[in-house]
Amino acid sequence: MDKVIIFDTTLRDGEQAAGASLNAQEKLEIAKQLDRLGVDVIETGFPISSPGDFEAVQLISREVRRPIICALSHANAVAVDRAWQA
Repeated sequence: MDKVIIFDTTLRDGEQAAGASLNAQEKLEIAKQLDRLGVDVIETGFPISSPGDFEAVQLISREVRRPIICALSHANAVAVDRAWQA
């Protein structure tokens, strides 16, 4: 049987709505809930965009173990390195 892989962008795209802003702890709680729901991949943020996004990606990647944790990045070495550091 084929498997559907759920790739969730709530933590990245969800903040694009007017007035939406989440701190690292709030993002961690959402990531934990997404894990409990069985989401396979969680896009956590854009680490090079701000210290807060870097912190959130780093925190989630340490605390949430089952799903694949990924981050958005520009296609250049500096941005990719920052995502890897997070």
